[in-house]
Amino acid sequence: MPRLGNRFPIEIEVTSKPVADYQTDDYFELDLPVAPAVMVDDEIVVEGSGVDVSTVEAAIRRHLGLPEPEPRKKTIFERMFRR
Repeated sequence: MPRLGNRFPIEIEVTSKPVADYQTDDYFELDLPVAPAVMVDDEIVVEGSGVDVSTVEAAIRRHLGLPEPEPRKKTIFERMFRR
């Protein structure tokens, strides 16, 4: 995340708590995404799993009104093994 903060005019806020804190009734009442999660403004980019940098970058670009990056081309190994 810090790299993206250096590339775009955005503020990054990281919240880290013990897992038990995210599983309380009080947390669910806040209507926040399931941890781990990444949000850009009010958009939930991903919740409950990890996320790659390109997905977060695309969300940041949408939020800032910038064009999304061109999707990278798959390598021959990715095409062969369908990844």
